[in-house]
Amino acid sequence: MLLSLEPRGQQSRAMLWLSPLLAAVLTLLSGALLFAVLGHPPLATLKVLLIDPVSDLYGVSELLVKALPILLCALGLAVVYNARIWNIGAEGQLLIGALAGSALAVNIIDWDSRWALVLTLIAGTLGGAAWAGLCAWLKTAFNANEILTSIMLNYIALNLLLFFVHGPLKDPEGYNFPESAMFGDATRLPQIVEDLRVHGGLYFALLALVVVWVLLQRSFLGFQVKVLGLDRRAAGFVGFRDKKLVWIALLISGALAGLAGVAEVTGPIGQLVPQVSPGYGYAAITVAFLGRLNPIGIVFASLLMALLYLGGENAQMAANLPQSITQLFQGMVLFFLLACDVLILYRPRFARSRKPKAGSLKPTVQP
Repeated sequence: MLLSLEPRGQQSRAMLWLSPLLAAVLTLLSGALLFAVLGHPPLATLKVLLIDPVSDLYGVSELLVKALPILLCALGLAVVYNARIWNIGAEGQLLIGALAGSALAVNIIDWDSRWALVLTLIAGTLGGAAWAGLCAWLKTAFNANEILTSIMLNYIALNLLLFFVHGPLKDPEGYNFPESAMFGDATRLPQIVEDLRVHGGLYFALLALVVVWVLLQRSFLGFQVKVLGLDRRAAGFVGFRDKKLVWIALLISGALAGLAGVAEVTGPIGQLVPQVSPGYGYAAITVAFLGRLNPIGIVFASLLMALLYLGGENAQMAANLPQSITQLFQGMVLFFLLACDVLILYRPRFARSRKPKAGSLKPTVQP
């Protein structure tokens, strides 16, 4: 028996939008089964993972803190993915944004002007954009595959951050810990609610949400980006400049990832440390597809992914589960999403393999 996939005659748009919800349900069922096999009560463990972390106001604020960098990175990825430009480097662009902003912040600790924060945020945003610009240059000048270049640049960005945090940016009074000095008050994002860690980066995320939605849904540039993603040859025939759109899309994506990075170090962290990101840039890839590359859908997907981060930390302490439980659930969500999409777009067919008839094969003549 041979299994093949053939395109369905008519695609259901409603099912395509319900696919992420179905993937989430399948992930919950699989997680419950996994917990049962590991000897943990399924319902109680799911409650520890998904409900307990947001059972009070402090938990909700922590959910927003985790969701903000994921949301910013995913919004940028929605732009490039609509153009079918596969930027996998949001993680590296986030790290470079954090590094560039920190390099400026530690040198203006004594400033009292609010321009210190503005300049720091601009430095981080431009750093992320410049790092994505490397991918754009390699793609447009040498036709290099952006998947490979952006992934490799992630590792270069991580090692650059480690070099600076262990070297030039290391706090001389930090007891030899690999961290920079604490930033001055003028370069810190203000808290929105007293005694909670949710910070002014929330305003940037909301602004980015509106800008990306208008860009993709209501602007001629967004129309060009989508046409480029649907058919590059058609985009060229109607006069759209392929290389220019590649640059614009990647620079927007990198700028938002860089803003996410600098908002982390000027917000909840307050200094440059090696653990700036637990993988926000990689999680944003799943979030972008889970949200169907739509800014509104990405908001809900970001909250779900942030909940998995919080729940994974809570499950380690309350249920003695391994740290990898977060990555496991992220992987299951992506796997089930892809599986649901395949079954929605394609119909599986079983066909019997045909055996050759007797006498149809001619004997081989040996010399």
